[in-house]
Amino acid sequence: MQDIVEAITRIRRYTATHTLASFSSDDMAIDAVVRNLEVIGEAARHVDDATMQRLAGVPWREMRDLRNLLVHEYFGVSVPIIWETIVRDLPPVLALLLVDLER
Repeated sequence: MQDIVEAITRIRRYTATHTLASFSSDDMAIDAVVRNLEVIGEAARHVDDATMQRLAGVPWREMRDLRNLLVHEYFGVSVPIIWETIVRDLPPVLALLLVDLER
């Protein structure tokens, strides 16, 4: 789970000054975010069942599925969907994981 927290933290740092428009034109930021989303999905594959049940609010399957999409369909990936993931989906995941790690 620490790997997921670190990857989300990096994504937030890489995108902190961006809007969707500026992110869409920053190939380096897109590449960095995609790489960290892949790390998140790969790390999610290694989370044990007890942790997944304890943190049922974390979209474990979706994180794994996104990793597979990014790895296998890289050129078909939608930047606006990645942006939505960054701004809408990652903050609550980070919050849940941080609370759990503090226990």
